[in-house]
Amino acid sequence: MFRAILATQWKWTRGIVIAAACLTFALPILSMRAAEGALDEMNARELLARVHSFGIFYALTAGLIGLLLAAMAWAPDHAGRHVYALSLPVKRWKYVAMRFGAGAATLGAPVLTLWLGALVALGSVEIPAGLQTHPIALVVRFALASLLAYGVFFSVSSGTKRTAGVILGVLGTLVLSEIVFDGLGVRISPFLWFIDAVMSAPGMFGVFNGRWMLIDV
Repeated sequence: MFRAILATQWKWTRGIVIAAACLTFALPILSMRAAEGALDEMNARELLARVHSFGIFYALTAGLIGLLLAAMAWAPDHAGRHVYALSLPVKRWKYVAMRFGAGAATLGAPVLTLWLGALVALGSVEIPAGLQTHPIALVVRFALASLLAYGVFFSVSSGTKRTAGVILGVLGTLVLSEIVFDGLGVRISPFLWFIDAVMSAPGMFGVFNGRWMLIDV
């Protein structure tokens, strides 16, 4: 059963997975191109600053890949009003687990190509003395971030439109309250507090924050 679900999952998402794999392969190479001037001058401080500033693209890519694959995991079921899933001789929780596992397995392709891209990027440059390369740490962080994003959006996508509406309503209320309090001169920032709570370690999305460094001390 799982092999059949994995095969259909790949059929639905192979275009996204291939595009994501190409993008993640290119990211480390682009990061080294962005730091090309510092590498030519062997300026360690400037190199670290440029590599750190490029880190946002790793986080955004991980979140985007997780979002797209999670949305595609449930798209056919939503289109068919879950008739096919409910007609299977499998318990609902088991079907959901297999659907989740199949989608999570497709994340392996962009994670693998990120590692390959990191090796290619590091093999093509000379690193200043005193700095070290961290391709494995970067790839593990990317894998955890993409899996977290996939898990969160998978849960949201599996629900009804009402569930998605409630989540968007809560976020909209936080944004609106931020605007109202700012207009009234009240020094309360509920939306910023929420972002800080989930993005800062040990917040739920803390893995997206911090240093995404292919080269560091």
